[in-house]
Amino acid sequence: MRPGTTGTLKAVFFLFASICAWYSGYLLAELIPEVSLSSAAYSIRNIGERPILKAPAPKRQKCDHWTPCPSDTYAYRLLSRGGRDKYAKICFEDELLIGEKTGNVGRGINIAIVNYMTGKVTATQYFDMFEGDNSGQMINFIQSAPSKSLLFMVTHDDGASRLKEDAKKVIEGLGSKHIRNIQFRSSWVFVTAKGLQLPEEIQRESINHSDSARNRYSGWPAEVQIEGCIPKKTS
Repeated sequence: MRPGTTGTLKAVFFLFASICAWYSGYLLAELIPEVSLSSAAYSIRNIGERPILKAPAPKRQKCDHWTPCPSDTYAYRLLSRGGRDKYAKICFEDELLIGEKTGNVGRGINIAIVNYMTGKVTATQYFDMFEGDNSGQMINFIQSAPSKSLLFMVTHDDGASRLKEDAKKVIEGLGSKHIRNIQFRSSWVFVTAKGLQLPEEIQRESINHSDSARNRYSGWPAEVQIEGCIPKKTS
């Protein structure tokens, strides 16, 4: 075969192969959806990149505790809020016993009584200690709590101005170590019991006083709170 003829055949074969390759690519593009091609291209671009790992959202605990209470205990959280528009809260077993949302929080000393054996709230009430003589009513309310009761107390706004000596003695008799130190608008929280002994290690009481020089709320104390787990069977 002549050299010229061989070159011509090679050129024709190369042209034919190019046309076939172009036509095959055209058919492939028509048959494969554009979305799939885009996804494939995106996947290729991301090869080698580190995967983004997201931590699971933390599970919410009763009364917004950081860690869960054991199943054989009651969870509680008491909060006396700082500032004019901050409301006190009493939470027990993830139920808001006293607070803004329940509409039963008031100026003075707020008290919730819970049946220790059943874990059910039996009574809630607040006693204004800024206006009126309500110390006697508060004493009667506390004394009306039956044996085997848990009592939770928090101040909202002022709980000291008209708090009388006999009322302080009753609360002191329940184990309070700060009731005699309470001042105008002090933030104070206290948990106690009647007819049973609470474990010494649980948080029972906390107090904070108004100090305009240090507190971020002008004329109002910063909030205080206590939380813990009360065993369902105590000694």
